[in-house]
Amino acid sequence: MIRIGMIVAIIFCSVLGARADKPNVLFIAIDDLNDWVGCLGGHPQALTPNIDRLAARGMLFTNAHCAAPACTPSRTSLFTGQMPQNTGVWANKGPKIDKIRPDAFLLPMSFSASGYRTLGTGKLGPNRSCFETFQEFEQRWSPLSGKQEAEYTSEELPSKGSEHPRHVVVHQGKCYVLPLNGMPSDRTPDESSGESFDWGPFDVPDSDFGDTKITDWAITRLKEPVDQPWFLGVGYYRPHQPLWAPQRFFDRFENSPGRLPPIREDDLDDLGDAGKRWALTPVTSGAHSTVVKFDQWQAAIEAYLACVTYVDHEIGRLLDVLDQTGKSQDTLIVLWSDHGWHLGEKQHWGKWTGWERATKVPLIMVPPKSQASEYAPAGSRCDQPVNLIDIYPTLVEICDVTAPPHDLDGRSLVPLMRRPDAHTDRQSVTMFNPGNGSLRTERWRYIRYADGTDELYDLEQDPNEWDNLSGSPQHKDQQDALRRALIPYVQDSETQNPDVHNPDLQTPSVIQTELPH
Repeated sequence: MIRIGMIVAIIFCSVLGARADKPNVLFIAIDDLNDWVGCLGGHPQALTPNIDRLAARGMLFTNAHCAAPACTPSRTSLFTGQMPQNTGVWANKGPKIDKIRPDAFLLPMSFSASGYRTLGTGKLGPNRSCFETFQEFEQRWSPLSGKQEAEYTSEELPSKGSEHPRHVVVHQGKCYVLPLNGMPSDRTPDESSGESFDWGPFDVPDSDFGDTKITDWAITRLKEPVDQPWFLGVGYYRPHQPLWAPQRFFDRFENSPGRLPPIREDDLDDLGDAGKRWALTPVTSGAHSTVVKFDQWQAAIEAYLACVTYVDHEIGRLLDVLDQTGKSQDTLIVLWSDHGWHLGEKQHWGKWTGWERATKVPLIMVPPKSQASEYAPAGSRCDQPVNLIDIYPTLVEICDVTAPPHDLDGRSLVPLMRRPDAHTDRQSVTMFNPGNGSLRTERWRYIRYADGTDELYDLEQDPNEWDNLSGSPQHKDQQDALRRALIPYVQDSETQNPDVHNPDLQTPSVIQTELPH
């Protein structure tokens, strides 16, 4: 009752003082999207015309990173504006924010408290209750009806970890044998749950997929007449695994096969034991050795790119309606991904590492057309390191909404939206389990593991992070400065876990496992 009374009081006071020109917010989330986007240039075959046109009408942050490289901790940090050591949420498996802080004040609540109508659909924040209206659809296993349809029967289960796994489903009268990639399960060979480390096309209409259904729902909301400002969150699930998408998005690879990312065979040779474990342990996805053994690397690249283009198409549908209704005139658009995704770089698949491939995300901010003159010209790019926790204070400033009762760890991006070429002291930190941190500056990346080993990369000279410069006399001063900057984050996290130096806890799978979302 105390919490409800507090929120009611905030809403009453905020509505009385609300500005009449508060912008609407279209808040677009994309799961597991790295920089394989046209405007970021992460892959030569990335086809994302709609994300690209969004970047062309706003600000693209080219050096944006997550607070944690896994879904639950990253989204919790974004929706609270706090780092994992302050939210207490470290991994997909483990305590969630609604258990740790039942009265947590989350991003949409700032808007509700300021007279906004808040609506959401799809995969967004740590819980759905922070939205006044929320619509859920099956996304993860679509076009299947849900996780039950993806589960192995008792007769099929012995095949799951074998070289010939076989789970049969029938969809729209057509028989499919899962996994489509034909690979054995590395993570859950003895569990009946569906195998998500899979990829391939389904020859079905787009409308069979959850990401199309959330777009349809959001479009209906955009077309409705409104008498108050609104915050609409739309959370796309792909390219999260399983990498399934409609057949038509795979067709382009028939004459132009997917290109593998640049790799170096000896890439792990200059890493310590901890770094190698984080690279090779199949925690959030399968093992690289399995992908190579079954000759599925190229197919996985094509499937990831196909899923990205599929989601881009859905975003295009959303933007078209926003423009057709004239609501883009007064709508701030934010597009973000919760973390990146490895596709064989450093022999790793999935997220949950401290390297660029897992931490870097797309982040685009498009001011309302009516306020465009207050910001840098459309199509501007900012190369300063920023973090997803910066989104909350940015929206508080732009939309003049109620700040949360807790401290925000991020910094508003508004100054950079006005002067993207300004040089700042910004640094972005990503935490992955207590005691493990990764710091990104404009040029450098410094990673420190719980066992005390570390890595240093010069991204200007080595964008693939192939050469670990840790211990190099030539870079000692730089390494020492970055270590000093990161150590407070590592020490703060260690106070939450007194056993962090236990060698067993340096294995990434101890805390983090991939759960359905």
